[in-house]
Amino acid sequence: MKFIYAEYNMHHNSVDITTFDGYLLRIDCNKAEDGLKTTPCSQCALDALSIDEPFEYARLYLEGNMQMWVDAEDSLEAW
Repeated sequence: MKFIYAEYNMHHNSVDITTFDGYLLRIDCNKAEDGLKTTPCSQCALDALSIDEPFEYARLYLEGNMQMWVDAEDSLEAW
């Protein structure tokens, strides 16, 4: 599957990806983030990722690496 367009859909709180084949993949951000252990800082970074880089957000979710990314964001937080 080749992607051609991805965007954050604020009306559905989702990342919508349209493919060359004409399919629409919708990732519900609430369900994707359900069960993640986040801090306010990492939650803000995750929200920004879904809006600014929807392909990266989708890749992390589909590969099952979202918690690892969140943990890395938290480890970069200055104390």
